[in-house]
Amino acid sequence: MLSSPDLSFSRTLPLELFNQLGELLEQMAQAVEGDFVVLTEAVLKQISKPEEWHRQKFTVVISQGFSALMMGFPEPKADLPEQLHVKLTFDCEAIASFLINIRDLFEHNSPQYHKIDSFCQLLAPNDVKLQSQFTLLLLDFFLPQSNQEITQPQGSTTPLASVCQPVENALNKQLAQERLLNQITTQTRQSLDLSVIIATAIEQVRKFLELDRLVICKLVYPQVGELFNRPQKLNNNNNLPAGLFSQDNFLGDVIEPKPGQPNYSSLNHEIFRFGIPNLGQVNNNALGFSLSLNLVQSSNCVIYESRVDDTIPSVLNYREENCFVPNSPWWEKYRQGLTVAVDDVEKTYVLEECLLNALRTIKVRSKFIAPIVFEDQLWGLLIAHQCNRTRQWTGSEKSLLSSVAEQLAIAIHQAELMRSLTQEKQTLEQRVVERTVALHDALVAAEAASRLRNEFLATISHELLTPLTYVIGMSATLLRWSLGDLNQRQREYLQTIHDSGEHLLEMINDILDLSQIEAGKAVLNITEFSLVKTAENIVASLLEKATSQQVTLKLELLVDQNSDRFTADVRRVEQILWNLLSNAIKFTPEGGNVTLRLWMEADTAVFQVEDTGIGIPEAQLPLLFEKFHQLDTPYRRRYEGTGLGLALTKQLVELHRGRIEVESTVGVGSIFTVWIPVQPKPIMKYE
Repeated sequence: MLSSPDLSFSRTLPLELFNQLGELLEQMAQAVEGDFVVLTEAVLKQISKPEEWHRQKFTVVISQGFSALMMGFPEPKADLPEQLHVKLTFDCEAIASFLINIRDLFEHNSPQYHKIDSFCQLLAPNDVKLQSQFTLLLLDFFLPQSNQEITQPQGSTTPLASVCQPVENALNKQLAQERLLNQITTQTRQSLDLSVIIATAIEQVRKFLELDRLVICKLVYPQVGELFNRPQKLNNNNNLPAGLFSQDNFLGDVIEPKPGQPNYSSLNHEIFRFGIPNLGQVNNNALGFSLSLNLVQSSNCVIYESRVDDTIPSVLNYREENCFVPNSPWWEKYRQGLTVAVDDVEKTYVLEECLLNALRTIKVRSKFIAPIVFEDQLWGLLIAHQCNRTRQWTGSEKSLLSSVAEQLAIAIHQAELMRSLTQEKQTLEQRVVERTVALHDALVAAEAASRLRNEFLATISHELLTPLTYVIGMSATLLRWSLGDLNQRQREYLQTIHDSGEHLLEMINDILDLSQIEAGKAVLNITEFSLVKTAENIVASLLEKATSQQVTLKLELLVDQNSDRFTADVRRVEQILWNLLSNAIKFTPEGGNVTLRLWMEADTAVFQVEDTGIGIPEAQLPLLFEKFHQLDTPYRRRYEGTGLGLALTKQLVELHRGRIEVESTVGVGSIFTVWIPVQPKPIMKYE
C-alpha cells in the first residue's frame, strides 16, 4: 500500500470551522472499512490535568489507512475570542507522540492508559488514495467559504427583524424559565406534600427543556469507610442504573459551587435513609417510583422517572453490575454542590468501553447531573438525559436544573421536618398515655396507702388509746392513796408509769393530729375567744413545769385586754402555744428566761416565744420543722422527744392560713414568731 507524505498545515480559524473540521475527520474515519477511534478533549474532563490542557482542543482519528491529528489553541492576538490557532497533521510519529502525552495524564496501569497504548500500535502511514480523498474534501470545505467572502455584495444589509428575532426569542425563553421556577418555588413553599411537588416539578421541567428523560436518584449509601474498605462486596451486590455511580460516569463540564455555598472537607459518616412514598402512575409517560434501600441490600436507587414516550427505555429497574465504582471521589464533590454536564457520551467515554456500552443500552447520548443536598448531606441526584441526539447544555439550562434541585432539597427538608414533628407528636402522645397510666397507678396506690393509714390510725386509736387510758387512770388513782398503803419505792414506780403513759398519750395524739391534717380531714372549730385569757391559761398551766426546771416564765401582753376578742380554733391555738412554750422551757438551761408576747397587727394575732436556751445552728434551721427530726446538737442525748411538736405546730399554723418564723443564735437563744389571721366565722344554716 502506498503511503502519503505529511501534508501538515497551520492557520487561524474560527471555533465553528474548527468543530466542522472535526466532524469532517470523523466522517472520513467512518468511511474507512474496519474499526476506528475518535478522541477529543472530552476524554480528559474526568481527570486532573495541567493548565494548558484546559484551553487546548483536539481531535484524533485513528483507523486502518487513515489517521489524523487536529489541535486548536486559543489565539491571544485574535480580534475575536472564538478564534483558534489550528494545526493539522497526518504524521504517525507526531500523532503517536501526542497520544503518549495524553496517556501519561492518566494513572499508570489504568484501563485508559493501556487503551491509548493499544491505539498507538494501530498507527501507520495513511493510504495515498484516502489521503487524496480527504484533501479534496478539505478543498471543497474551504473554497465555498472563500468564494462566499468574495461574492458577497458590499452593500447588502440584514433586515432588522432577522437580527432582533433571536434576541427576542432568547428573552421570551428566559421569562418562561423564570415563571416555571417561580411556580416550583411557590408550590414548594405552600405545600408539604412531597410527592405532589416532585411529580409536578419534574414533569414541567422535562417538558419545558424538551428532555427525553428526567430522573431523580436517591443515594442510600454505607458509611465512607465501608465504601473504601469493602468494594468487592458492594460491587457484587449492587442493583443500580447503568453506569450511574461509575467514577467515569460522573465526569463532564464541572461547574464550581455558587458563591456563598459552603465547602465541606469530608462526608458525614452516617447512613441516610429518608424515604419517599410511591407515587404510582402519574400520566401516560410511564412516571413511577421505586423505593431505594442500602446498596449492600441490592436496591434500585432511581425513585422517579419521567420519559417523553415509551420509546425511551426505563431505568427504574435496570441492573448494572460491572461498571460501579464505590470509592469515587465525586461523592464529596457532588455534596459540595458541583454539577456535571456531558454533551456527548460517545466522545467523553470513548476510553470507557464498559460504561459506554451501558449508556448505549439505556440510550443516553447527553446528560446533566445536579446534586440534591439536604442538611449538608448528598441526598440524591437530579439527572437529565437526551437519548436520541447530542445536546450542548446551555448556561440557562444548567441554571434551571440546578435551581430545581435546590427547590427539591427544600421540599425534602420540609417533608423531613413534618415527619419529625409527626413522630415527635406521636412520641409525646405515647408519653402522655404512659404518664396517665402511671399517675392512675400512683393514685390507686395512694388511695390504698391512705386506706391502710386510716386503718392503722383506727387501730392505734382503739388498741393503744383505750388501754393507755386505763394505765394513766389507774396509776393516778393509786397515787392518790394514803402514804401508808404504799411505800416510797412503789409510789415512785407508779409515778413513772403515770408519766410514761402521759408522754405516750401525747405522742399518739400528735401523730393522729398530724395524720388528719395531712389527709385533709382536719376541720377547724371556729369560735370567738379572748386572746389574753388563752395566753394566761397556757402560761399558768406551764408555770409549774418551768419552776421545776428553774426557768422564769413571763407573759407580755401588748393588746388591750378589753378588746381582745379573736376568731379562730381556740383549742388549736392553745396547742400551738403549748408546743412552743414547752419546747422553749425544755431547751432553756437553769436560770434562763422564757417569754410569751402577744400583740395585734391589723386583723392578725402575733404570738412570739423568746428563750435564752441553747439555740439552733443556722445550717439546721431548714430541718427544724421536719417530722421525726431532732436537731443534731451537743445536747441531743440530754433532751428527749419525738420530733413531732414543731412539725405539728407548723401544720396547725398553716391550717389557719398563717405563718411561722424562727431566729436563733447558738448559745444565746431562739425567737419563734407566729402570725394567725382572723378566721371567717362559719355560716349557720337554719332549717
